[in-house]
Amino acid sequence: MNIKQISVFLENKEGRLAHVTGVLSQAGINILALSLADTSDFGILRLIVDRPRAAFAILREQNIVNTLHEVIAVEVDNQPGGLHRILKALDGSGVNVEYMYAFAEPRSQKAALIFRFDDPARAVKALERGGISVFAQIDVGIQPEA
Repeated sequence: MNIKQISVFLENKEGRLAHVTGVLSQAGINILALSLADTSDFGILRLIVDRPRAAFAILREQNIVNTLHEVIAVEVDNQPGGLHRILKALDGSGVNVEYMYAFAEPRSQKAALIFRFDDPARAVKALERGGISVFAQIDVGIQPEA
């Protein structure tokens, strides 16, 4: 049920982001979702890609500092209250949301939320008990890798 996410540490300088996207583009790796958080000196680019292990290795070969993390992707109704329904399912589970981001197709009635939890297994159980659909990697477009 866990989704592989690449986190890239970037210096906050011109061209750094384009360099990462260029490396991935040349390798034929598709970016499915992303989040970029920054400060004045650096940023963390979080990516869901179609081939995470390949992306990890290619970025490392190019001396781009990155890590591979497991996150949880859930389906949410693309309407007011959708996020609240998911967070309510976590009430009382003892799980903390470390960060999250979303991606949606405007023409769809559904969206996907990406969560990083302090206890992913417990979070998945709480979400499933609450009737929340938890995506497998293939559901978000991640290809099976050897």
